[in-house]
Amino acid sequence: MLRGDVVNPEQIARAHHIVGRRRELRAVLACLQAGRNVLLEGPVGVGKTALARAVAMGAGRRWLRVDGDGRYTEAKLVGHFDPPGVLERGYVAELFVPGPLVEAMQTGALLFINELNRMPEGVQNVLLPALDEGMVHVPHLGTIQAAEGFGLIATQNPAEFVATGQLSEALLDRFELVRLLHQDAAEERHIVAQDATCEPEPEIIARAVELVRATRHDPRIRRGASVRAAVAIADLATTLDGDLRLAAELALATRIELADARETPFGDVLADLEKKVAAGVTTPAGPGT
Repeated sequence: MLRGDVVNPEQIARAHHIVGRRRELRAVLACLQAGRNVLLEGPVGVGKTALARAVAMGAGRRWLRVDGDGRYTEAKLVGHFDPPGVLERGYVAELFVPGPLVEAMQTGALLFINELNRMPEGVQNVLLPALDEGMVHVPHLGTIQAAEGFGLIATQNPAEFVATGQLSEALLDRFELVRLLHQDAAEERHIVAQDATCEPEPEIIARAVELVRATRHDPRIRRGASVRAAVAIADLATTLDGDLRLAAELALATRIELADARETPFGDVLADLEKKVAAGVTTPAGPGT
């Protein structure tokens, strides 16, 4: 899909098993069709990467993936000259090893940067001329011009997540923002049924989803779990003959962050949430909970 091409979002959703997310899918496709760059923002586990991959593949676009972290360097993003070759022959073009940014620009591919706001500021700044003018200057090589079709899709977790930072105003101004929240209970049950590998019973799926959703608005929990945790609980409970408590202990210990683990131990919080779910004290039905 190049600028102006029209792609059917329903076909992409069906082909790539996207549950719900029609509004977000249409938004990302519209941005790419208009030649705009996209920033997907949302908590861990809401499907940012899956949505980006589905759009790229559904539109027949080649894409290159980069995972952001604080140690990522400008040379990794742009590329580098082969050191032994430079010592022998100097800075000649055939010794340049393109990084994902230059490769995407040269081939007209989509560059996907996962967790862009974990990248160092210097790496983020390299993107500005590429997004502004479709070009990047490489020392000893010259200016690389972007081929038709080059574009950028990036994701970021909300700023309150560990090891994340705020993108600069200059960089944000080059993106269109698409926010992804947690989906409603019915869609999350559908996702668990679709993604679970152990064929859990509907009752186990429903209890797993309600338990995970309860973690998102309990004041003792700073960061609740995603539907990914519900998939894990449903699979584990199935292999444990319905032991939801043990399944939840295994799945949630690494997926939630307590506000104060000394004041409210994990086991106590989990026991309370289980009682609420068993008693039918359910979470709100709307998205974002």
